[in-house]
Amino acid sequence: MNELLQQVRIINPVSGEDTIADVGIVNGAIAQIAPEIADWESDTQVRNCQGLILGPGLVDLYSHSGEPGFEERETLTSLMHSARSGGFTQVAILPDTHPPVDNPGGLAFLQQKVQGIRTLNDLFPPPTPSLPKLHFWGALTLGIKGEQMTELAELEASGIVGFADGQPIADLALLRRILEYLNPWGKPVALWPCSRKLAGEGVVREGTASIRLGLPGNPTIAETTALAALLEIVAATGTPVHIMRVSTQRGVQLIEAAKAQGLPITASTSWMHLLVNAAQINNPALFTPYCPSLHLEPPVGNPQDQQALIAGVKSGVIDAIAIDHTPYTYEEKTVAFAESPPGAIGLELALPLLWQHLVTTEQLSPVELWRALSSNPAKCLQQTPTAIAPGTVADFTLFDPQQSWRVTGESLKSLSSNTPWLEREIIGRVVEIWC
Repeated sequence: MNELLQQVRIINPVSGEDTIADVGIVNGAIAQIAPEIADWESDTQVRNCQGLILGPGLVDLYSHSGEPGFEERETLTSLMHSARSGGFTQVAILPDTHPPVDNPGGLAFLQQKVQGIRTLNDLFPPPTPSLPKLHFWGALTLGIKGEQMTELAELEASGIVGFADGQPIADLALLRRILEYLNPWGKPVALWPCSRKLAGEGVVREGTASIRLGLPGNPTIAETTALAALLEIVAATGTPVHIMRVSTQRGVQLIEAAKAQGLPITASTSWMHLLVNAAQINNPALFTPYCPSLHLEPPVGNPQDQQALIAGVKSGVIDAIAIDHTPYTYEEKTVAFAESPPGAIGLELALPLLWQHLVTTEQLSPVELWRALSSNPAKCLQQTPTAIAPGTVADFTLFDPQQSWRVTGESLKSLSSNTPWLEREIIGRVVEIWC
């Protein structure tokens, strides 16, 4: 179907442009962009898009799927619909399913499952909603236990997007061997620097807020000692690495210094670490006090950590914002804060809440936010970022920053609803994706 989007606001992070124009789409590709398009085919669907935003499709670097193993939390089908509802055209899934994706057979099962979902979706008469692409990370270690490396060569040849455990690898000798082995391939490698022993039972970042909350504190050095060791190994091996889940002010400083020295690294933080700090956990004006969905891993940081992460995204020290969508059932998450499993959903909520809290408050520009959610994550996955330009195949997100909606179990496409914004009104909603 040919479409004409009239007077849509175009955010183009590749070129840095933020303009208003008409956009003509023919056969799934942009045919024309102009201040005003007057002549168009008679069978074109014309849409008044004043007040709406068109940007490249969002790309999530890492999230979790319940399927296989925990389908009551999330299936691949519900995850794809949740991602579509949130404006994501690509999502990379971590290998911590049950069983984990640590061999080509496990990957083939997931690939076939996704193909079946797409085939079923294509059977419906048009217009069929676009479904996002799912990529899969392959595990670095068997069973994601950090003890023995997987058959990396076999996984690399089977179609993974890159290598990641999604869990810390404490054995630094093993980590060094893995990076030396992977160096010639040039495949993305994502690592989470965290010392479990230093973290202990901490559920919020150690500091004044953790004391006031009466919750076990997780010290900053649980992240930074592991990060410093990782950076030394990267310097020794020369293997490019993506650093996951940066959550502390000191972590941002270490990454900035490493980049200044020319180390081949990129970095990301989770979207919720940009929006929430430990001092807000017991603030009833913002959230239900001690809401278990604010128990994250790494834990919610102190206010100075939050501001450092926002500044890091703005400056580019933090390349990307990841969603780290982690679904849990109601029964799993409805327990005491410290006893709850860490994680929250976010695919449907990240763009509207980040826009509402960071763009409208002018802490980030629209281009800066969209770049951290789209073109930069694509680069981290070694893909060519989508540019909104004539001839570009449609891979876009249409977003209404003014639409208000209530977050409920019924309004969410995800099977799980473990989010601190449940039963709250938020502003901003995705209208459509082209994928």
